Amino acid sequence: MPSRREVFRRVLLGAALTTALLAAFVAWQGTLLGEYSVMEMGGSAGHSDHAGHAVPASAALDGPAAGGTSVTALTADADRPADVRVELVARQERIDVPGGRPVDGYTVNGQSPGPVIRARQGELVEVVFINESVAAGATLHWHGIDVPNAADGVAGITQDAVPVGGRYVYRFVAADAGTYWYHSHQLSHEQVQRGLLGAVVIEPGDAAPDAATELIALLHLYGSQHTLNGRVADERVPASPGQEVRVRVINTDQGTAAVWSADPFRVVAVDGHEVSEPGEVTDRTLLIPAGGRADVSMLAPEQGAAQLRVGGARSVLIGDVADGAAVTEPVRQPAERLDLLSYGAPVPLGIDPSRPDRVYDYVIARRYGIIDGRPGNFWTINGRMFPDVPMFAVSEGDVVVMRIRNDSGDVHPMHLHGHHALVLSRDGVAACGSPWWVDTLDVRPHESYEIAFVADNPGIWSDHCHTLQHAVDGLITHVMYDGVTTPFTINGDAGNHPE
Repeated sequence: MPSRREVFRRVLLGAALTTALLAAFVAWQGTLLGEYSVMEMGGSAGHSDHAGHAVPASAALDGPAAGGTSVTALTADADRPADVRVELVARQERIDVPGGRPVDGYTVNGQSPGPVIRARQGELVEVVFINESVAAGATLHWHGIDVPNAADGVAGITQDAVPVGGRYVYRFVAADAGTYWYHSHQLSHEQVQRGLLGAVVIEPGDAAPDAATELIALLHLYGSQHTLNGRVADERVPASPGQEVRVRVINTDQGTAAVWSADPFRVVAVDGHEVSEPGEVTDRTLLIPAGGRADVSMLAPEQGAAQLRVGGARSVLIGDVADGAAVTEPVRQPAERLDLLSYGAPVPLGIDPSRPDRVYDYVIARRYGIIDGRPGNFWTINGRMFPDVPMFAVSEGDVVVMRIRNDSGDVHPMHLHGHHALVLSRDGVAACGSPWWVDTLDVRPHESYEIAFVADNPGIWSDHCHTLQHAVDGLITHVMYDGVTTPFTINGDAGNHPE
Protein backbone atom coordinates (compact mmCIF):
# COMPACT_ATOMS: atom_id res chain seq x y z
CA MET A 1 0.00 0.00 0.00
CA PRO A 2 1.51 3.40 -0.98
CA SER A 3 2.49 5.74 1.79
CA ARG A 4 0.64 8.95 2.54
CA ARG A 5 3.54 10.91 1.01
CA GLU A 6 3.36 8.82 -2.18
CA VAL A 7 -0.39 9.34 -2.41
CA PHE A 8 0.10 13.09 -1.98
CA ARG A 9 2.81 13.10 -4.66
CA ARG A 10 0.52 11.28 -7.09
CA VAL A 11 -2.30 13.70 -6.39
CA LEU A 12 0.00 16.64 -7.10
CA LEU A 13 1.23 15.03 -10.31
CA GLY A 14 -2.33 14.32 -11.39
CA ALA A 15 -3.38 17.86 -10.64
CA ALA A 16 -0.40 19.24 -12.56
CA LEU A 17 -1.15 16.99 -15.53
CA THR A 18 -4.82 17.97 -15.48
CA THR A 19 -3.88 21.65 -15.33
CA ALA A 20 -1.47 21.23 -18.24
CA LEU A 21 -4.08 19.39 -20.31
CA LEU A 22 -6.70 22.03 -19.54
CA ALA A 23 -4.26 24.78 -20.48
CA ALA A 24 -3.43 23.01 -23.72
CA PHE A 25 -7.15 22.52 -24.45
CA VAL A 26 -7.88 26.19 -23.78
CA ALA A 27 -4.94 27.20 -25.99
CA TRP A 28 -6.17 24.86 -28.75
CA GLN A 29 -9.69 26.27 -28.43
CA GLY A 30 -8.19 29.71 -28.88
CA THR A 31 -7.05 28.74 -32.38
CA LEU A 32 -10.58 27.86 -33.52
CA LEU A 33 -11.70 30.67 -35.77
CA GLY A 34 -15.46 30.49 -35.36
CA GLU A 35 -17.43 33.05 -37.35
CA TYR A 36 -15.33 35.98 -38.54
CA SER A 37 -15.14 38.82 -41.04
CA VAL A 38 -12.10 39.43 -43.20
CA MET A 39 -12.26 43.00 -41.93
CA GLU A 40 -11.23 41.75 -38.50
CA MET A 41 -8.05 40.19 -39.85
CA GLY A 42 -4.49 41.41 -39.80
CA GLY A 43 -2.81 44.71 -39.18
CA SER A 44 -0.21 46.90 -40.83
CA ALA A 45 1.27 45.25 -43.90
CA GLY A 46 4.69 46.81 -43.65
CA HIS A 47 4.00 49.70 -46.00
CA SER A 48 7.01 51.95 -46.52
CA ASP A 49 6.26 55.15 -48.44
CA HIS A 50 2.87 55.78 -46.88
CA ALA A 51 1.82 54.93 -43.35
CA GLY A 52 0.23 51.50 -43.67
CA HIS A 53 -2.87 50.68 -41.68
CA ALA A 54 -5.44 47.98 -41.14
CA VAL A 55 -9.19 48.33 -41.36
CA PRO A 56 -10.49 48.17 -37.77
CA ALA A 57 -12.72 45.29 -36.77
CA SER A 58 -15.48 47.72 -35.81
CA ALA A 59 -15.89 48.67 -39.46
CA ALA A 60 -17.10 45.17 -40.20
CA LEU A 61 -19.73 45.51 -37.49
CA ASP A 62 -20.80 49.08 -38.23
CA GLY A 63 -20.97 48.45 -41.99
CA PRO A 64 -22.17 51.00 -44.53
CA ALA A 65 -24.08 52.96 -41.88
CA ALA A 66 -20.71 54.10 -40.55
CA GLY A 67 -20.02 55.88 -43.84
CA GLY A 68 -18.47 53.06 -45.84
CA THR A 69 -19.48 51.51 -49.15
CA SER A 70 -20.66 47.91 -49.02
CA VAL A 71 -19.23 45.42 -51.49
CA THR A 72 -22.85 44.74 -52.48
CA ALA A 73 -23.07 48.25 -53.95
CA LEU A 74 -20.06 47.75 -56.23
CA THR A 75 -21.91 46.46 -59.28
CA ALA A 76 -22.23 46.96 -63.01
CA ASP A 77 -24.81 49.46 -64.26
CA ALA A 78 -28.12 47.95 -63.15
CA ASP A 79 -30.06 49.78 -65.88
CA ARG A 80 -27.95 48.52 -68.75
CA PRO A 81 -29.43 45.50 -70.53
CA ALA A 82 -27.23 42.44 -70.95
CA ASP A 83 -25.59 41.79 -74.31
CA VAL A 84 -24.74 38.20 -73.40
CA ARG A 85 -26.99 36.23 -71.05
CA VAL A 86 -26.10 32.74 -69.84
CA GLU A 87 -27.71 30.37 -67.33
CA LEU A 88 -25.34 27.99 -65.54
CA VAL A 89 -26.61 25.17 -63.33
CA ALA A 90 -24.23 23.46 -60.88
CA ARG A 91 -24.79 19.86 -59.89
CA GLN A 92 -22.99 17.38 -57.67
CA GLU A 93 -22.85 14.20 -59.73
CA ARG A 94 -20.73 11.61 -61.47
CA ILE A 95 -18.63 12.95 -64.35
CA ASP A 96 -18.03 10.89 -67.46
CA VAL A 97 -14.42 11.41 -68.58
CA PRO A 98 -14.15 10.37 -72.26
CA GLY A 99 -11.14 8.12 -72.76
CA GLY A 100 -10.82 7.59 -69.02
CA ARG A 101 -12.87 6.50 -66.05
CA PRO A 102 -15.79 8.35 -64.44
CA VAL A 103 -15.22 10.35 -61.25
CA ASP A 104 -17.45 11.88 -58.60
CA GLY A 105 -17.45 15.65 -58.85
CA TYR A 106 -19.37 18.71 -59.99
CA THR A 107 -20.79 19.71 -63.36
CA VAL A 108 -22.01 22.92 -64.93
CA ASN A 109 -25.02 22.39 -67.19
CA GLY A 110 -24.36 18.65 -67.00
CA GLN A 111 -20.74 18.75 -68.13
CA SER A 112 -17.23 19.39 -66.84
CA PRO A 113 -15.58 21.57 -67.92
CA GLY A 114 -18.71 23.69 -68.10
CA PRO A 115 -19.89 25.55 -71.21
CA VAL A 116 -17.54 28.09 -72.76
CA ILE A 117 -18.78 31.65 -72.27
CA ARG A 118 -17.98 33.92 -75.22
CA ALA A 119 -18.41 37.68 -75.40
CA ARG A 120 -17.11 40.68 -77.31
CA GLN A 121 -15.01 43.34 -75.66
CA GLY A 122 -17.30 46.01 -74.20
CA GLU A 123 -20.35 43.77 -73.94
CA LEU A 124 -22.22 43.39 -70.67
CA VAL A 125 -22.32 39.75 -69.58
CA GLU A 126 -25.06 38.46 -67.29
CA VAL A 127 -24.74 34.98 -65.81
CA VAL A 128 -27.60 33.48 -63.83
CA PHE A 129 -26.05 30.86 -61.56
CA ILE A 130 -28.29 28.17 -60.06
CA ASN A 131 -27.14 25.63 -57.50
CA GLU A 132 -29.22 22.54 -58.14
CA SER A 133 -27.45 20.03 -55.89
CA VAL A 134 -24.01 21.15 -54.59
CA ALA A 135 -24.59 20.37 -50.93
CA ALA A 136 -21.96 22.71 -49.46
CA GLY A 137 -23.09 25.67 -51.56
CA ALA A 138 -21.19 27.16 -54.50
CA THR A 139 -20.25 30.41 -56.24
CA LEU A 140 -18.64 31.51 -59.50
CA HIS A 141 -15.40 33.51 -59.57
CA TRP A 142 -14.27 35.06 -62.87
CA HIS A 143 -10.57 34.28 -62.83
CA GLY A 144 -8.56 37.07 -64.46
CA ILE A 145 -11.56 39.24 -65.38
CA ASP A 146 -11.58 42.57 -63.56
CA VAL A 147 -15.24 42.43 -62.57
CA PRO A 148 -17.04 44.74 -60.11
CA ASN A 149 -16.45 43.54 -56.56
CA ALA A 150 -20.04 42.33 -56.06
CA ALA A 151 -19.50 39.91 -58.97
CA ASP A 152 -16.18 38.46 -57.75
CA GLY A 153 -17.84 35.33 -56.37
CA VAL A 154 -15.83 34.84 -53.16
CA ALA A 155 -17.97 33.24 -50.46
CA GLY A 156 -17.88 35.18 -47.20
CA ILE A 157 -16.36 38.30 -48.75
CA THR A 158 -18.44 39.44 -51.75
CA GLN A 159 -21.48 37.18 -51.31
CA ASP A 160 -22.89 34.24 -49.42
CA ALA A 161 -22.41 30.81 -50.95
CA VAL A 162 -25.43 29.93 -53.09
CA PRO A 163 -27.31 27.12 -51.29
CA VAL A 164 -29.07 24.21 -52.96
CA GLY A 165 -32.08 25.66 -54.74
CA GLY A 166 -30.63 29.17 -54.68
CA ARG A 167 -29.46 31.48 -57.43
CA TYR A 168 -27.17 34.46 -57.88
CA VAL A 169 -26.83 36.84 -60.82
CA TYR A 170 -23.36 37.96 -61.90
CA ARG A 171 -23.11 41.05 -64.14
CA PHE A 172 -19.93 42.53 -65.54
CA VAL A 173 -18.60 44.36 -68.59
CA ALA A 174 -16.14 42.32 -70.64
CA ALA A 175 -13.62 45.16 -70.65
CA ASP A 176 -10.47 43.32 -71.73
CA ALA A 177 -10.19 40.84 -74.59
CA GLY A 178 -8.44 37.61 -73.69
CA THR A 179 -8.59 34.09 -72.31
CA TYR A 180 -10.06 33.57 -68.84
CA TRP A 181 -11.93 30.98 -66.81
CA TYR A 182 -14.59 30.66 -64.14
CA HIS A 183 -14.65 28.44 -61.07
CA SER A 184 -16.27 28.11 -57.68
CA HIS A 185 -14.76 30.11 -54.81
CA GLN A 186 -16.60 28.18 -52.11
CA LEU A 187 -14.44 25.36 -50.75
CA SER A 188 -12.40 26.07 -53.87
CA HIS A 189 -9.65 23.58 -53.05
CA GLU A 190 -12.24 20.82 -53.39
CA GLN A 191 -14.83 22.17 -55.83
CA VAL A 192 -12.30 23.37 -58.42
CA GLN A 193 -10.35 20.13 -58.35
CA ARG A 194 -13.57 18.18 -58.80
CA GLY A 195 -14.70 20.07 -61.86
CA LEU A 196 -16.81 23.14 -61.06
CA LEU A 197 -15.19 25.31 -63.73
CA GLY A 198 -15.22 26.41 -67.36
CA ALA A 199 -13.57 28.71 -69.91
CA VAL A 200 -14.30 32.32 -70.85
CA VAL A 201 -13.16 33.93 -74.10
CA ILE A 202 -13.54 37.67 -74.68
CA GLU A 203 -12.97 38.59 -78.32
CA PRO A 204 -11.67 42.02 -79.39
CA GLY A 205 -14.59 44.33 -80.04
CA ASP A 206 -13.51 45.02 -83.62
CA ALA A 207 -12.82 41.41 -84.63
CA ALA A 208 -15.20 38.56 -85.37
CA PRO A 209 -14.36 35.25 -83.69
CA ASP A 210 -12.87 32.68 -86.04
CA ALA A 211 -13.47 29.28 -84.47
CA ALA A 212 -11.73 27.54 -87.38
CA THR A 213 -8.33 29.01 -86.45
CA GLU A 214 -8.35 28.76 -82.68
CA LEU A 215 -8.68 26.14 -79.98
CA ILE A 216 -9.28 26.28 -76.25
CA ALA A 217 -6.91 23.91 -74.46
CA LEU A 218 -8.19 23.64 -70.89
CA LEU A 219 -5.99 21.46 -68.71
CA HIS A 220 -7.50 19.65 -65.74
CA LEU A 221 -6.70 16.66 -63.59
CA TYR A 222 -9.72 14.48 -62.78
CA GLY A 223 -8.45 12.17 -60.07
CA SER A 224 -5.15 11.05 -61.57
CA GLN A 225 -6.31 11.56 -65.17
CA HIS A 226 -4.69 14.34 -67.19
CA THR A 227 -7.33 15.75 -69.51
CA LEU A 228 -7.51 18.27 -72.31
CA ASN A 229 -10.95 19.88 -72.53
CA GLY A 230 -12.33 17.16 -70.28
CA ARG A 231 -11.05 14.21 -72.34
CA VAL A 232 -8.13 11.85 -71.88
CA ALA A 233 -7.08 12.50 -75.46
CA ASP A 234 -5.18 14.90 -77.68
CA GLU A 235 -6.88 17.68 -79.65
CA ARG A 236 -6.68 17.92 -83.44
CA VAL A 237 -6.98 21.18 -85.37
CA PRO A 238 -7.27 20.81 -89.17
CA ALA A 239 -5.33 23.62 -90.85
CA SER A 240 -3.91 24.38 -94.29
CA PRO A 241 -0.12 24.70 -94.72
CA GLY A 242 1.00 28.06 -93.34
CA GLN A 243 -2.31 28.75 -91.61
CA GLU A 244 -1.97 30.34 -88.17
CA VAL A 245 -3.75 28.65 -85.27
CA ARG A 246 -4.22 30.26 -81.86
CA VAL A 247 -4.24 27.83 -78.93
CA ARG A 248 -5.73 29.29 -75.74
CA VAL A 249 -4.07 27.29 -72.94
CA ILE A 250 -5.86 27.46 -69.57
CA ASN A 251 -4.16 25.83 -66.59
CA THR A 252 -6.90 24.95 -64.09
CA ASP A 253 -4.68 22.51 -62.18
CA GLN A 254 -2.78 22.94 -58.93
CA GLY A 255 0.74 23.03 -60.37
CA THR A 256 2.73 24.69 -63.14
CA ALA A 257 1.93 23.53 -66.70
CA ALA A 258 4.67 23.20 -69.32
CA VAL A 259 4.14 24.01 -73.01
CA TRP A 260 6.71 23.16 -75.70
CA SER A 261 7.13 21.89 -79.24
CA ALA A 262 9.69 20.72 -81.76
CA ASP A 263 8.08 23.28 -84.09
CA PRO A 264 8.45 27.04 -83.54
CA PHE A 265 5.63 28.91 -81.82
CA ARG A 266 4.91 32.37 -80.46
CA VAL A 267 3.35 33.43 -77.16
CA VAL A 268 0.86 36.07 -78.28
CA ALA A 269 -0.93 36.73 -74.97
CA VAL A 270 -0.42 36.11 -71.25
CA ASP A 271 -3.28 36.29 -68.73
CA GLY A 272 -5.47 38.09 -71.25
CA HIS A 273 -2.90 40.72 -72.30
CA GLU A 274 -1.44 40.76 -75.80
CA VAL A 275 2.35 40.47 -76.12
CA SER A 276 4.09 43.15 -78.17
CA GLU A 277 6.14 41.74 -81.07
CA PRO A 278 6.32 38.15 -79.80
CA GLY A 279 9.38 36.37 -81.11
CA GLU A 280 9.63 32.82 -82.39
CA VAL A 281 10.20 30.31 -79.59
CA THR A 282 12.38 27.26 -80.16
CA ASP A 283 14.15 25.01 -77.67
CA ARG A 284 12.39 26.71 -74.75
CA THR A 285 9.60 25.67 -72.41
CA LEU A 286 6.77 28.04 -71.61
CA LEU A 287 5.64 27.64 -67.99
CA ILE A 288 2.07 28.59 -67.06
CA PRO A 289 1.22 28.99 -63.36
CA ALA A 290 -1.72 27.26 -61.74
CA GLY A 291 -4.69 29.43 -62.72
CA GLY A 292 -2.73 31.21 -65.47
CA ARG A 293 -3.37 31.34 -69.20
CA ALA A 294 -1.27 31.81 -72.32
CA ASP A 295 -2.29 32.11 -75.96
CA VAL A 296 0.17 30.32 -78.25
CA SER A 297 0.30 30.80 -82.01
CA MET A 298 1.59 28.12 -84.40
CA LEU A 299 1.71 27.77 -88.18
CA ALA A 300 0.55 24.55 -89.75
CA PRO A 301 3.51 22.83 -91.47
CA GLU A 302 3.78 22.20 -95.20
CA GLN A 303 3.27 18.48 -94.61
CA GLY A 304 1.70 16.52 -91.80
CA ALA A 305 0.93 18.07 -88.42
CA ALA A 306 2.83 20.04 -85.81
CA GLN A 307 2.61 18.86 -82.22
CA LEU A 308 2.27 21.30 -79.32
CA ARG A 309 2.74 19.63 -75.95
CA VAL A 310 0.47 21.15 -73.30
CA GLY A 311 0.78 20.18 -69.66
CA GLY A 312 3.15 17.33 -70.44
CA ALA A 313 0.63 14.52 -70.85
CA ARG A 314 -1.50 15.90 -73.70
CA SER A 315 -0.85 17.44 -77.13
CA VAL A 316 -2.52 19.67 -79.70
CA LEU A 317 -1.96 18.52 -83.31
CA ILE A 318 -2.14 21.26 -85.97
CA GLY A 319 -2.23 20.79 -89.74
CA ASP A 320 -3.04 17.58 -91.61
CA VAL A 321 -4.55 15.64 -88.72
CA ALA A 322 -6.14 12.83 -90.71
CA ASP A 323 -5.44 9.34 -89.43
CA GLY A 324 -2.14 8.14 -90.82
CA ALA A 325 -0.77 11.62 -91.55
CA ALA A 326 2.78 12.36 -90.45
CA VAL A 327 3.16 14.13 -87.10
CA THR A 328 6.27 16.00 -85.96
CA GLU A 329 8.21 13.70 -83.69
CA PRO A 330 7.82 14.70 -80.04
CA VAL A 331 10.87 16.05 -78.26
CA ARG A 332 11.83 16.05 -74.62
CA GLN A 333 10.77 19.08 -72.64
CA PRO A 334 13.53 21.69 -73.06
CA ALA A 335 15.34 22.37 -69.80
CA GLU A 336 15.58 26.10 -70.47
CA ARG A 337 12.42 28.08 -69.86
CA LEU A 338 11.13 31.01 -71.87
CA ASP A 339 11.78 34.15 -69.83
CA LEU A 340 8.79 36.47 -70.13
CA LEU A 341 10.82 39.17 -68.37
CA SER A 342 12.65 39.84 -71.64
CA TYR A 343 10.27 38.38 -74.24
CA GLY A 344 8.77 40.67 -76.88
CA ALA A 345 9.30 44.39 -77.42
CA PRO A 346 8.76 47.27 -74.97
CA VAL A 347 5.79 49.64 -75.41
CA PRO A 348 4.50 52.47 -73.19
CA LEU A 349 3.29 51.08 -69.86
CA GLY A 350 0.30 53.32 -69.24
CA ILE A 351 1.31 53.76 -65.58
CA ASP A 352 4.32 55.26 -63.81
CA PRO A 353 5.52 52.78 -61.19
CA SER A 354 8.60 54.86 -60.41
CA ARG A 355 6.60 57.12 -58.05
CA PRO A 356 4.20 54.76 -56.26
CA ASP A 357 1.68 55.94 -53.70
CA ARG A 358 2.14 52.80 -51.63
CA VAL A 359 4.86 50.17 -51.37
CA TYR A 360 4.20 46.86 -49.63
CA ASP A 361 6.33 43.85 -48.78
CA TYR A 362 4.82 40.37 -49.17
CA VAL A 363 7.29 37.86 -47.73
CA ILE A 364 6.22 34.20 -47.88
CA ALA A 365 7.72 31.69 -45.44
CA ARG A 366 6.46 28.88 -43.21
CA ARG A 367 6.57 27.67 -39.63
CA TYR A 368 4.86 25.23 -37.33
CA GLY A 369 1.66 26.33 -35.66
CA ILE A 370 -2.09 25.77 -35.40
CA ILE A 371 -4.74 27.17 -37.75
CA ASP A 372 -8.39 26.62 -36.85
CA GLY A 373 -7.48 23.72 -34.57
CA ARG A 374 -5.23 22.04 -37.15
CA PRO A 375 -1.55 21.67 -36.23
CA GLY A 376 0.92 21.81 -39.09
CA ASN A 377 3.77 23.51 -40.90
CA PHE A 378 1.85 26.47 -42.29
CA TRP A 379 2.59 29.41 -44.58
CA THR A 380 3.30 32.84 -43.17
CA ILE A 381 3.05 36.32 -44.67
CA ASN A 382 5.56 38.83 -43.32
CA GLY A 383 6.22 36.42 -40.46
CA ARG A 384 2.58 36.21 -39.41
CA MET A 385 0.24 33.24 -39.58
CA PHE A 386 -3.42 33.20 -40.67
CA PRO A 387 -5.69 34.82 -39.57
CA ASP A 388 -3.23 37.41 -38.22
CA VAL A 389 -1.83 38.06 -41.71
CA PRO A 390 -1.37 41.64 -42.92
CA MET A 391 -4.00 43.36 -45.03
CA PHE A 392 -2.95 45.69 -47.86
CA ALA A 393 -4.88 48.96 -47.57
CA VAL A 394 -5.21 51.14 -50.68
CA SER A 395 -7.15 54.18 -51.84
CA GLU A 396 -8.77 54.45 -55.24
CA GLY A 397 -6.29 55.84 -57.76
CA ASP A 398 -3.17 54.68 -55.91
CA VAL A 399 -0.24 53.25 -57.82
CA VAL A 400 0.79 50.32 -55.64
CA VAL A 401 4.13 48.53 -55.74
CA MET A 402 4.34 45.12 -54.07
CA ARG A 403 7.63 43.36 -53.36
CA ILE A 404 7.05 39.62 -53.17
CA ARG A 405 9.76 37.36 -51.76
CA ASN A 406 9.51 33.59 -51.42
CA ASP A 407 11.47 32.15 -48.49
CA SER A 408 9.20 29.12 -48.13
CA GLY A 409 10.96 26.46 -50.23
CA ASP A 410 7.93 25.83 -52.48
CA VAL A 411 6.58 27.47 -55.63
CA HIS A 412 3.53 29.71 -55.20
CA PRO A 413 1.28 30.91 -58.06
CA MET A 414 0.12 34.19 -56.53
CA HIS A 415 -3.28 35.40 -57.78
CA LEU A 416 -4.63 38.91 -57.23
CA HIS A 417 -8.37 39.32 -57.77
CA GLY A 418 -9.87 42.32 -59.55
CA HIS A 419 -6.63 43.72 -60.99
CA HIS A 420 -3.77 42.97 -63.35
CA ALA A 421 -0.26 43.68 -62.12
CA LEU A 422 2.77 44.70 -64.13
CA VAL A 423 5.97 42.74 -63.44
CA LEU A 424 8.74 45.29 -62.86
CA SER A 425 11.65 43.03 -61.93
CA ARG A 426 12.73 39.59 -60.76
CA ASP A 427 15.63 39.20 -58.32
CA GLY A 428 16.58 42.80 -59.00
CA VAL A 429 16.73 42.40 -62.80
CA ALA A 430 14.40 44.87 -64.51
CA ALA A 431 11.83 43.73 -67.08
CA CYS A 432 12.94 44.74 -70.57
CA GLY A 433 10.54 43.00 -72.98
CA SER A 434 6.88 43.45 -73.74
CA PRO A 435 5.03 44.67 -70.64
CA TRP A 436 4.35 41.51 -68.63
CA TRP A 437 0.88 41.93 -67.16
CA VAL A 438 -0.35 39.12 -64.92
CA ASP A 439 -3.14 38.17 -62.59
CA THR A 440 -1.36 34.93 -61.62
CA LEU A 441 2.42 34.79 -61.11
CA ASP A 442 4.63 31.84 -60.18
CA VAL A 443 7.08 32.86 -57.46
CA ARG A 444 9.67 30.12 -57.10
CA PRO A 445 11.74 29.33 -54.01
CA HIS A 446 14.25 32.09 -53.22
CA GLU A 447 12.83 34.34 -55.95
CA SER A 448 11.71 37.90 -55.41
CA TYR A 449 9.47 39.95 -57.69
CA GLU A 450 8.52 43.60 -57.76
CA ILE A 451 5.11 44.20 -59.29
CA ALA A 452 2.86 47.25 -59.65
CA PHE A 453 -0.85 47.81 -60.14
CA VAL A 454 -3.29 50.70 -60.20
CA ALA A 455 -5.98 50.61 -57.53
CA ASP A 456 -8.80 51.35 -59.96
CA ASN A 457 -11.42 48.78 -58.94
CA PRO A 458 -12.81 49.46 -55.43
CA GLY A 459 -13.59 46.52 -53.20
CA ILE A 460 -12.15 43.89 -50.93
CA TRP A 461 -10.02 41.60 -53.08
CA SER A 462 -8.40 38.27 -52.28
CA ASP A 463 -4.67 37.95 -52.94
CA HIS A 464 -3.73 34.30 -52.50
CA CYS A 465 -1.80 31.30 -53.71
CA HIS A 466 -3.62 29.37 -56.45
CA THR A 467 -2.22 26.08 -55.31
CA LEU A 468 -5.53 26.07 -53.50
CA GLN A 469 -4.53 23.85 -50.58
CA HIS A 470 -1.84 26.45 -49.83
CA ALA A 471 -4.62 29.03 -49.47
CA VAL A 472 -6.44 26.68 -47.07
CA ASP A 473 -3.19 26.50 -45.11
CA GLY A 474 -2.97 30.25 -44.69
CA LEU A 475 -1.40 31.72 -47.84
CA ILE A 476 -4.10 34.31 -48.38
CA THR A 477 -4.53 37.99 -47.64
CA HIS A 478 -6.60 40.82 -49.10
CA VAL A 479 -6.27 44.16 -50.83
CA MET A 480 -8.78 46.39 -49.04
CA TYR A 481 -9.90 49.77 -50.37
CA ASP A 482 -10.42 52.54 -47.84
CA GLY A 483 -14.08 52.90 -46.94
CA VAL A 484 -15.25 49.58 -48.39
CA THR A 485 -17.00 47.15 -46.05
CA THR A 486 -18.60 43.72 -46.30
CA PRO A 487 -21.68 42.36 -44.51
CA PHE A 488 -20.61 38.77 -45.19
CA THR A 489 -18.78 36.47 -42.79
CA ILE A 490 -16.89 33.19 -42.94
CA ASN A 491 -17.78 30.09 -40.87
CA GLY A 492 -21.22 31.47 -39.97
CA ASP A 493 -24.76 30.29 -40.61
CA ALA A 494 -24.40 30.84 -44.36
CA GLY A 495 -21.67 28.18 -44.44
CA ASN A 496 -19.15 30.37 -46.25
CA HIS A 497 -15.73 28.74 -46.72
CA PRO A 498 -14.01 30.53 -49.62
CA GLU A 499 -10.89 28.39 -49.84
